[in-house]
Amino acid sequence: MRENEKARVDIMLDGIDAVLFDLDGTLIDSMWMWEAIDIEYLKRFNIPFEKSYQKDIEGMSMTETAIYFKEHFGINDSVEKMKSDWNDMAWNKYCNEVELKEGALSFLELLRKKNIKMGIGTSNSIELTEIVLEKKNIREYFEEVHTANEVKKGKPFPDIYLLVADKLGVSPERCLVFEDIYQGICAGMNAGMKTCLVWDNYSKEHWNKNVRTADYSIKSFEELQSNEEPA
Repeated sequence: MRENEKARVDIMLDGIDAVLFDLDGTLIDSMWMWEAIDIEYLKRFNIPFEKSYQKDIEGMSMTETAIYFKEHFGINDSVEKMKSDWNDMAWNKYCNEVELKEGALSFLELLRKKNIKMGIGTSNSIELTEIVLEKKNIREYFEEVHTANEVKKGKPFPDIYLLVADKLGVSPERCLVFEDIYQGICAGMNAGMKTCLVWDNYSKEHWNKNVRTADYSIKSFEELQSNEEPA
């Protein structure tokens, strides 16, 4: 258990050279979308949707999730076809329906003004990650964008965040990770990085537990604007 401090920009960014972000549920409000896709996808195979199984796949890469689906539901499609189907189903929603989390853009701009490097470490596919970053006009803020499909193990293992930090040329102890789920917070913590929990309605029932795990927590990125002390 770690002591969770009040989120303040001056405290959080002290000694930090890079800020690493998860994507879904952290920077963008999109976790609702994946449940809708899962329901629709399983319906193709006449498989009833069980909300409880989503706990098993939290933090997994898309490849790991496809393997889980094959083993758990007995789906015969190849892993690559499953991933392609999910990408197709999500494409329109990412382009037209999901939004940035409140205050996210202003926080990215604040980090850029402070010359702090930024990177993405997500369990999503690179295709969907790149399209949503472009559509929301925030791709320019990130020097490195990587997915858990590039590493051996997804979250809660530290692999993805260690990869992003290495590509940025920043040591783990000088990185701060923003995440919305327990597995993501653990991934940052296991990488030896500071962590900040971001509120998301999808995981709200686990908020108290997750707060106790992370170093910091915010209900909105707007808190990081109002809490910054004037120079």
